[in-house]
Amino acid sequence: MKTNTMFRYPVALTIAGSDSGGGAGIQADLKTFSALGVFGASVITSITAQNTTGVRGIQAVSPEIVEGQINAVFEDITVDAVKIGMLHNREAARIVACAIDRFSLSKVILDPVMISTSGSKLMEDETIEVIVNELFPKVMLVTPNIDEAAFLSGMPIRNEEEMEKAAQELLARGCRSVLMKGGHLEGSERADILFTKDAAPLRLVVPAVQTQNTHGTGCTLSSAIAAYMALGKELPDAVSLAKEYVTAALEAGADVQTGHGHGPMNHLFAPVPLIKIKA
Repeated sequence: MKTNTMFRYPVALTIAGSDSGGGAGIQADLKTFSALGVFGASVITSITAQNTTGVRGIQAVSPEIVEGQINAVFEDITVDAVKIGMLHNREAARIVACAIDRFSLSKVILDPVMISTSGSKLMEDETIEVIVNELFPKVMLVTPNIDEAAFLSGMPIRNEEEMEKAAQELLARGCRSVLMKGGHLEGSERADILFTKDAAPLRLVVPAVQTQNTHGTGCTLSSAIAAYMALGKELPDAVSLAKEYVTAALEAGADVQTGHGHGPMNHLFAPVPLIKIKA
């Protein structure tokens, strides 16, 4: 007997900046979504002129166009999860904060992109206060790297004990959960630790991948978490699976040279066809 069952794709939306080099930002997010079988939509907050050696320039997209992109997506498409990346100015940050309320978004991952892998500053100072006060309390997860977490918490981070102290400070400042990324710490292992207000810390450890192709790792990890959330995974499982995906992508691209600096990982080492779910 034939049925009229209709399907749709699980959808993840990235709100972030564009990377002309293709290894980070919007480009990395969309590759990650596609690799994991999730349909990707995008809101571009800024345009960067960059490659594997660094960022040469940043041009913010007008607030009207940022807001217009958000409205266009949500008024037409069912979005299952959202990843927020580079918000260059406070206007964009406030527009995104308002959108979370307007569209009752619950599965939102915030990667507070402040400094690129090559050391370039990506956020205006006045934007940080808006992100902390208006976005931290609204999102499900914040994913700072060590340098970002140290800046946001106001304390040095040199080991896992100090990672926990900084995470507790961020939780006290309104975050619901924090994934502390330990990739910048020295050692033979790379530990990321998920801290939440109502559960024991979840420590995720993998061997360090020997490669200079680390451009876009933070963008990719946060977008992979969003993709797995769009697929219905709970936060701890989404974080664990995302960590596995990033590690495998780093390993798959470790011996490939793209450009003359920090190259990209291999996002599409084992792509999954777009998944269909009941509409």
